[in-house]
Amino acid sequence: MKSAPKPDDLVEIFLKPGEFHFGGPDKRIRTVLGSCVSLVFWHPDRHVGGMCHYLLPSRNGNAKSGELDGRYADEALELLLREIRRCGTLPGEYQVKLFGGGDMFPKSPKIPATQVGRRNVEAARDLIKRYNLNCVGEHLEGIGHRNVIFDVWSGHVWLKHQEPCDS
Repeated sequence: MKSAPKPDDLVEIFLKPGEFHFGGPDKRIRTVLGSCVSLVFWHPDRHVGGMCHYLLPSRNGNAKSGELDGRYADEALELLLREIRRCGTLPGEYQVKLFGGGDMFPKSPKIPATQVGRRNVEAARDLIKRYNLNCVGEHLEGIGHRNVIFDVWSGHVWLKHQEPCDS
């Protein structure tokens, strides 16, 4: 497989928590993750892809308003799947990578309610399994935050993982 060259008209997208983006080979998508998780989808033949940045596994039983909310894992994935289908592709044609789920407070007592990163990772893995997605890589959990850069034209994902200074 030959990688596409870096586009001359590169468009950089920075995702804030709860956002997602799906686009073509002229895009570079960035985000910074703590306990949040990003799902990265890349189509190796079409050179299209997307990324989401979700904060929580689900709404915890709170009724949906009818509009999908990218702050929640299951709804963020559905937003990406809509774009994948709109592009005339199938989810199984994509390579998927997972990032994030870091422990931002490693010195705090470990009770389930405070382990948001771990719960986000569990949600991501459950969704990968439920939708039978092709997960080809991950960098999850641990301590600290991650800077993630996804070059849609090549499918390359660049990661910088940094632990807190006082951990």
